[in-house]
Amino acid sequence: MDLFQAKNVVKEFSNHLALNKVSISVPENTIFGLLGPNGAGKTTLIRIINQITAPDSGELFYEGRKMTSNDTHSIGYLPEERGLYKKMKVGEQALYLAQLKGMSKHDALKKLKYWFEKFEMTEWWNKKVEELSKGMQQKVQFVTTILHEPKLLIFDEPFSGFDPINANLLKNEILELKRKGSTIIFSTHNMSSVEELCDHISLINKSEVILEGQIYDIKKNYRTNVYELSYLGNPEKLQSGLGASYEVLTNISENHVNFASIKTQTEDADNRLLKELIPLVNIVSFNELIPSMNDVFIRVVEETNKKNSKA
Repeated sequence: MDLFQAKNVVKEFSNHLALNKVSISVPENTIFGLLGPNGAGKTTLIRIINQITAPDSGELFYEGRKMTSNDTHSIGYLPEERGLYKKMKVGEQALYLAQLKGMSKHDALKKLKYWFEKFEMTEWWNKKVEELSKGMQQKVQFVTTILHEPKLLIFDEPFSGFDPINANLLKNEILELKRKGSTIIFSTHNMSSVEELCDHISLINKSEVILEGQIYDIKKNYRTNVYELSYLGNPEKLQSGLGASYEVLTNISENHVNFASIKTQTEDADNRLLKELIPLVNIVSFNELIPSMNDVFIRVVEETNKKNSKA
């Protein structure tokens, strides 16, 4: 079941078409990657989901029914541009934001105590936001975003300003939120994080969705049919011994071990390729070269841009 759907959403600003009939479906209890280059329309769509702005046309659905203003209470939004009041004390502000989301002061204090201790933030309670580093401010905003346990969480570049240790801490918390039942829309330019966290993605470029689906299926669809291996034996024997269905792209030797990359003409040829290799050389390692989400992102955006420039 989809927790959220956008259908044919259109939004235009001063003769700039920000979204052109954009549709996305976010399955319940998944991490959904909302991807795209700068200016693609991601932030506009996020603002529409949060009802900060309204679409010119199109429909939004939440839990299978048309979305209403009341649904924003079950959404937690961590924007890329931080929204904390710099002159306000951290604890006072966290408590205020929790009560805005409908929490009682008692419940908010109890949960804030838990999260401030977990994230080692207790000493920040009486500090002003402007006294904290960017990463420290991000931790505070993350806590205020998830505190009321919303069904739908929207994280826009959540790792901005974090060192690797704290970024990993946040990744683990996001995965734990999903495990406990949250549905998460995750927008980032960091494709390695997408591969680590996301189940599904939608890629927007120049106001339109150009790619969508499950991560596994997308990477499979963009596979290059190239295999890498390291081996012991005669490189010339490998070069000449393979059949016409294979092309040896590289074949080099380093420290008495040989490395090769081989392209096949058909998909799912790994077992057949192995059968041909075994009589020729002694295989040390063998794996298919699967494109990363970064590779897919660049390829699809560039192909779309070229297609549009010719139109």
